[in-house]
Amino acid sequence: MQQAYYQRSPYNLVRIILGLPELFDAERGESVYTRAARDFNAWREQGILMQEKDPCIFAYSQRFKVPGTEDVKERRGFIALGKLHDYSEQVVFRHEQTLSKPKSDRLNLLKATHAHFGQIFMLYSDPAGSVEKILYEGNGTADAEVTDEYGVLHRLWRVADPAVINLLTTAMADRKLIIADGHHRYETALNYSREHGGEHEARTSSRAEHSTSDLLQPAYPEAAVMMTFVNMDSDGLVILPTHRVVHSLGGFDPSAFLAKAAEFFTIEKLAESDATGYMGALGTEKSPAFVAMLRDGAYLLRAKAETCAPLLAVLPERQRQLDLSYLHTIVLDRLLGLDAEKVREQTNIRYLRDAGEAVELVRRGEANVTFLTNPVTMEQLREVAFAGDVMPQKSTDFFPKLMSGLTIYSLD
Repeated sequence: MQQAYYQRSPYNLVRIILGLPELFDAERGESVYTRAARDFNAWREQGILMQEKDPCIFAYSQRFKVPGTEDVKERRGFIALGKLHDYSEQVVFRHEQTLSKPKSDRLNLLKATHAHFGQIFMLYSDPAGSVEKILYEGNGTADAEVTDEYGVLHRLWRVADPAVINLLTTAMADRKLIIADGHHRYETALNYSREHGGEHEARTSSRAEHSTSDLLQPAYPEAAVMMTFVNMDSDGLVILPTHRVVHSLGGFDPSAFLAKAAEFFTIEKLAESDATGYMGALGTEKSPAFVAMLRDGAYLLRAKAETCAPLLAVLPERQRQLDLSYLHTIVLDRLLGLDAEKVREQTNIRYLRDAGEAVELVRRGEANVTFLTNPVTMEQLREVAFAGDVMPQKSTDFFPKLMSGLTIYSLD
């Protein structure tokens, strides 16, 4: 995809957010990050990118077909700046652990370009849909629209009316937020904000000394980040599972693995099928379960409460209800020796949305075992996040992804 985007346009955003290392001369001090900064500045100077003259936000909708079905849904939200909060303030809540490598990459890009190119995907609760009504009632033709390679129609409406913006910020003022996607970028932006907070301390007086219009601006540019806000009570939210592919384990023996797993799971070998068939069998399970794909076939593993419970006792109650907690705590850690550090560093594990690809990697001998999982529900995510708990890495896959580059927040 990276190569295809490069060929599509000399101004495709991939050149900034994920540059090709082989195009840069390291001996001359070039890197993907210095080149990203150079391109970003050049595109602004050339008028490829234009800065808005007035403060504005953008209504943003995505119309899509749910993968594996014929259901068509629309997810509606809006893009705006959101103030960065430490998790301890209990305004912004995370729902999963993060990985080390993506945060380092995002921080290097942010330091080089002084800009945010992707939005943090934020969820807020609004059962009545009052925020969407403010934004979408009476909307005319979109200011921009594009259909991506997944068939998702992205549409954008510019909203610059100060009265509408004030209505929106008032409606959102006291709402708590859950990070749906973008944990790494959020934590990177938060750390970057802390680095620059001291130099702007003189400008951060008490809230009471500001006018309402002042409150709509961040205390300093780094104190906010670009976010897309979506109602978690909306029917347009779709969460897909993320499957675990385990590879490069020395001396892995499928028979020995199943023998050890039998202490904690009832094991049923499934009839030969494709990934869709295996996911169909898994989808009927109500208690913790997942499919283990091995070279000789697929096995449905159902958790045994009596032997699993002691190992899960160290986890908060809400996490003990999750299939992924059984998979990470018992299978990955205890049975396969992949502790939290190895999982965090992705030493022997990959995360894939495509169940078919995950299955084929095992069949081709490129992976030891694949674990197919059911998706986490919105209710589970909400309960875990608002309780201050976190799920394992890559627990959720919200579909579709937000499109990067529709709007850009420059700190300069």
